[in-house]
Amino acid sequence: MKTKPLLLSALFLVSAATAADHFDIVRNLDIFASLFKEVNAYYVDAIQPKELIEKGIKGMLAHTDPYTSYISEENEDSFSIQTTGRYAGVGALVGGSDKKTVIVSLYAGFPAYEAGIRVGDELATIDGKNIDPQHADASVMLRGLANTRVTVQVKRPGQKELLTFHIMRRNITIPNISYQTLLDNNVAYIKLDDFMPGAGKELKNSLQYLKGLGANSLILDLRENPGGSLYEAINVANVFLPQSKKITSTKGKTKEWSKDYFTLDAPADVKMPIVVLTAKSTASASEIVAGALQDYDRALLLGQRTFGKGLVQTTRQLPYHAQLKITSARYYIPSGRCIQAMRYTQDGKPTYTPDSLRKTFKTTAGRQVRDGGGIEPDVVTEEKKVSPLSKHLLASGEIFSYAAFYCAQHAKPSSQKNFSLSDDDYNKFAQTLSKKKWSFVSSFEKEADRLMASLKEQVGYESMSPLLNDLKNSIRQNQNRELMQHKDEIKPLLEEEIAFHYDLIKGRVEQELSRDQELKEAAKLLADASRYQQLLRPR
Repeated sequence: MKTKPLLLSALFLVSAATAADHFDIVRNLDIFASLFKEVNAYYVDAIQPKELIEKGIKGMLAHTDPYTSYISEENEDSFSIQTTGRYAGVGALVGGSDKKTVIVSLYAGFPAYEAGIRVGDELATIDGKNIDPQHADASVMLRGLANTRVTVQVKRPGQKELLTFHIMRRNITIPNISYQTLLDNNVAYIKLDDFMPGAGKELKNSLQYLKGLGANSLILDLRENPGGSLYEAINVANVFLPQSKKITSTKGKTKEWSKDYFTLDAPADVKMPIVVLTAKSTASASEIVAGALQDYDRALLLGQRTFGKGLVQTTRQLPYHAQLKITSARYYIPSGRCIQAMRYTQDGKPTYTPDSLRKTFKTTAGRQVRDGGGIEPDVVTEEKKVSPLSKHLLASGEIFSYAAFYCAQHAKPSSQKNFSLSDDDYNKFAQTLSKKKWSFVSSFEKEADRLMASLKEQVGYESMSPLLNDLKNSIRQNQNRELMQHKDEIKPLLEEEIAFHYDLIKGRVEQELSRDQELKEAAKLLADASRYQQLLRPR
C-alpha cells in the first residue's frame, strides 16, 4: 500500500489552511497512512481495510458536530432520497425488528398502495427471495428502475395465506405537504412536513387552492418539521413575503458560504393573517421560515420554542462516489440573530447557550426577540406530556401491531375524523398485551432493581430477598392497572394509529386535529383580530 496518493491529497487540504497548519496536516496524514500500512501488513489476523478506514473516519468526525457525517457509496442512494425526496420504486417505507419486516408507511396514489399493499403487511418474499430481517435490505430490493416490475408476497394480519402483488415501479416524488383543509370560519390549514425540492411551489399551490374555497386566514403547521433545503426555505418564505426581502445570511469559513439570501419572486399573499405552529421538533429550514415571518411581523408563532439548529450543511464529493456532509456555516435570520442552541466542543460534546448570554434583537415593528436558543413563539403553549408507558408502547411497536390487527378485523369507517375506539376494544388491547407477556420496566421497578442491587452485598440480604421479589412481582402485576390508569392518553394514540392504517397520513392528521388544542388556540387567535394585531405590536 502506498502513501503517495494520501500525501498528494494533502496538498489540496493545506491550501485552505494557515501556514502554521501546513506541516501538521501533512505530518499527520503521513503518520496515518504509514500506520494503516503497518497494521494491514503485520496484524496477526486478516483485517477489512474498508471497515477499518470507515471506523477511523467516524472517529474523526465524532469530534465535530452530529450533522457532519460520511456517506459511503453504499449509502449514496438512501442519502439522495432523504435530500431530494425522489427515487424510483413503489412508494412504501419498510421497518420492523430482527424477526420480521413490515410495511410501516405508504404514499397514497403510488404503486404499492394502488396495487393493494397495506400498512402492517409483513414482507415474506420479494421477487421470489425470502426476506431475512437480519440481513436483507427490503428497501433496496423494492427500489429499481422505473417501469420495471417487482413481485411482492406479504402476510396480512388475520389471513393465513400469503397475498401476492405484481407492482410496476415508477418515479416517486415524496410530497412536502401531507395535509391541507379548510376549517371553520374560512381558516386554511396546511401541514408542511419537509423542505425538499418543490416545497415552495407546493405551498403556493395549496394556498391558492384553499383561497379559492374561501380561505381568508391560515394556520401553517411546522411542528415535527425537521427542515431540509435552505433554498426551499427561501421559496416557502417568499410565498408570504415581497420580492427582494432578505430571509437569511450565512457565515462560514469560506467566502462561498458567507452570503445573503433574498426572495426572488412575487409573493402569493402579503396580507392574510397567519399563525405558524411550532414545537421542539421544528428545526433548521423550518426555523428559518418561522423566524423570518416573525422578524418581519408577517405572522404570529404559537406553540413551544423550536429546536435551535442554526447550522448549514453542504455536501462535498469524495472519490469513489463517497460524500461528506459537512457543517459549512451558521445562518442568521433577518433581525440578525443566530438561533443555534448548542455549541460543540473540540471533542464533539454539546453545550447549551445559557439564557444569560442570549442577546436581544428587534423585529421590523420593534418587538424584542432573542438569539441562541431556537425561535420563541409569540404565544407559548404547554408541551403535550407523554407518559413512559405510552412511549414504551409506541417504541416497542405494540400500538402499531394492534392497529394492524384491528384493521384486519373491522371494516374501514367512512371518515376518520369521528372514529372512536370502543371501551370493549381497548380492553381487548390490554388483554392482548397480557397474553403476549409484554415487558415494560416502570420507574417503580427500576427503583426496586436498584434497591436490590444495593442491598445484595449487605448482611441479611438472603432473608430480605423473598420480600423484595414479592415487591417486584407486585409492581409487575400493576402493569395492567397502569394500562387502565393511562387509558385517556393511550386510547387516542391507538385511534390515531388505526386511522393511519386505514387512510395513511390523511387519516392520522384528521384524528389528531379533532383534539388538537394548539390548533384550536390558533383558530381562536385568528378569529380575534384585535388580539392578533396587539401581539404584532411592540410591548
